[in-house]
Amino acid sequence: MVGLKINIFIFYLIFLISLVLVSLIIIVSSLFLSTSKVQYIGKVWILVILKALKMLCGISWNIKGIENVPKTPFVIASNHQSPWESFFLQTLFIPTSSIMKKEILMIPFFGWAIARLKPISINRKMKIESLKKVIEMGGARIQDGYAILIFPEGTRKSPKDGIGKFGNSCGLLASKEAVPIVPICHNSGKYWLNKSFKKKPGEINIVIGKPIYGNNPKELTENAHQWIKEKYSEIN
Repeated sequence: MVGLKINIFIFYLIFLISLVLVSLIIIVSSLFLSTSKVQYIGKVWILVILKALKMLCGISWNIKGIENVPKTPFVIASNHQSPWESFFLQTLFIPTSSIMKKEILMIPFFGWAIARLKPISINRKMKIESLKKVIEMGGARIQDGYAILIFPEGTRKSPKDGIGKFGNSCGLLASKEAVPIVPICHNSGKYWLNKSFKKKPGEINIVIGKPIYGNNPKELTENAHQWIKEKYSEIN
């Protein structure tokens, strides 16, 4: 137990120092490189950090369905439990534009770097305005070749609470732009504990579903929600 605590401390030390460094690299490189190339820099850093997490904290991951990731723009709909998936899911397709709360962009270094990667920031208190922004900016991003990463539950959920209710933004965006929703299910919160420095060794299971097509927003959202709920019961 003591050894794990020391390793967790070392992990966060590496994480924070490298975060500042890669943030500076992203901010500077974004002045002369394309967003895709800058996102690739971020992808390399994410994979290095997750490897460090595996080596130091014993948290590995197993992916099923990687072949279901399209080669063209789509909407990613995933359950949300910890910071782990916020990082990892951005490595599946480049470029990706993530939906996130605007407060993240105010974090020194990290937030400034994220802002250069073309996310879609929203104010959670203004739900209607945020939905409009996701549909309008998300549509523009898709037209420019981006995948859109959405956590339809809105906030992180405890693993023991299962899958929460989905907002309809993923279905609305996918139907409007005639692109599929790719549902993704995982159990990262069992190992990277939310709002805690604690880590539990184990293997995160990630399942990527087949693209879901349709022109009915509610049906698209419900189909993605139902698939994720069923898969979650299987991997836990």
